[in-house]
Amino acid sequence: MLVLAQLTALALLLPYCLASPVASSSASLPGSTSRVAGLNAVAKASGKLYFGTATNANEFQDDPVYGAIINDTRQFGQISPANAMKWEFTEPNPGNFTFEDGDIIRDLARNNGQLLRGHNCVWYMQLPDWIANGTFTYHEMINIVENHCGTLVGHYKGEMYSWDVINESLNDDGSFRENVFFNATGPDYIPAALRAARAADPHAKLYINDYGIEGRGNKTTAIQNLVRKLKSEGVPIDGIGIQSHLTVGQLPTDLAENFQDFGRLGAEIGIEFAITEMDMRILGNVTAEVLEQQKAAYETVVDACHAVPECVGVTVWDFTDKYGWITDGHADIWDDDLQKKPAYDGVVLGF
Repeated sequence: MLVLAQLTALALLLPYCLASPVASSSASLPGSTSRVAGLNAVAKASGKLYFGTATNANEFQDDPVYGAIINDTRQFGQISPANAMKWEFTEPNPGNFTFEDGDIIRDLARNNGQLLRGHNCVWYMQLPDWIANGTFTYHEMINIVENHCGTLVGHYKGEMYSWDVINESLNDDGSFRENVFFNATGPDYIPAALRAARAADPHAKLYINDYGIEGRGNKTTAIQNLVRKLKSEGVPIDGIGIQSHLTVGQLPTDLAENFQDFGRLGAEIGIEFAITEMDMRILGNVTAEVLEQQKAAYETVVDACHAVPECVGVTVWDFTDKYGWITDGHADIWDDDLQKKPAYDGVVLGF
């Protein structure tokens, strides 16, 4: 069956490989795969729902080369707003909601038929001053969270594949992060946000998203236990986002086994998971050797997702070093000049 699936995927890609060569800085590398149809095409041929990227509206509005790439659905079948839907931009003052940049990104995905992931409802960073520096009672904070999540998710009702409803709620040791939400309500803001999101859009998949859970450890165990508990209590939860902000040469040694753990959890309680914010920081000088190491790192992580049916897709946290949030680590799969790096081939090989 595995051989048949591989042959099917190759058959789907072969016409593009022969007819639609794509210029690439890695095209001359031995064994280069950069002539394939595109990363989303490869992902879908391998059985995944999508390969996607984060973006900001100004990037595709102001940069036509970038815009041409992100509009190519062979490359990207899913879009995440990197910043536009965060609290500081969507509710800068209490009850005063603004969606302009988020709507621009929504329109990009809608016009292209790309899936859209909402990011995010509740996060302890990028908050407006009124909430970041406010003092609230338990009930005041629950009401604030419910109103924000319900209004934000409701504005995009029917247009989102999924939402990162809860973002980075745990410390590295697996304890709950003390933030303005937790300090007022304990962990109760988490089910409140999820229930408000479900009420606002019954069909969007609701995620808890976090970093540092790519390998086994206290934080990974804690998020798995949290999701299992929420599910057992009837709280709406559909997925776990494994951010995957990683460093070349420092990948967890048990990453593949950990993804299998997440797969078993998903099969047990009926949830999915996804790689939601992947990049691979390079420490030190960028050489041909380290670019090959970066390529191998991307292949390793994508392959771990590819091997588990419950891992539905992969998103990079912007696809180019030109706009990636890591400004000094050359962490992305296109370079500053919007040329493919060997890392592009690593993603293809992973699928």
